[in-house]
Amino acid sequence: MMKKGGKIEQKMEEKVVIDATHAILGRMASYVAKQALRGKHVVIVNCSKAIIVGDKNLILKDYQAARRRGGSALRGPNISKVSYRIVKRTVRGMLPYKKERGRKALGNVICFNDLPKEYENAHKIKAGRQITTRVITLEELSKLM
Repeated sequence: MMKKGGKIEQKMEEKVVIDATHAILGRMASYVAKQALRGKHVVIVNCSKAIIVGDKNLILKDYQAARRRGGSALRGPNISKVSYRIVKRTVRGMLPYKKERGRKALGNVICFNDLPKEYENAHKIKAGRQITTRVITLEELSKLM
């Protein structure tokens, strides 16, 4: 809240739109977590095009092992196959989500697998760059799991 001319006015909430195409998942998630903790609303588009750097087989093996540890559907941990949920869970891991501040910050993060019409003309932060090493996209990971 800001005080202006003797009146208290609500500060307009900032909205940050991030394009996750060719973005390294962990680096992008740490940036998103910082922005969310600062009180900004963060929208991540093209989540399925985000990448994880490393050997495809090892990454796939790690995610499959994590899903097997899940147990029954009523008890956790529940690890999803869907790309945007993998991104949101990665961001959650970088927030103090068991505290009020972290829960509020996680509520400020919205993820999409593609680009919705409402964000087509918005200014987007390009989080990715061209990678020449071994990578796997979240779209491939979702199909292989």
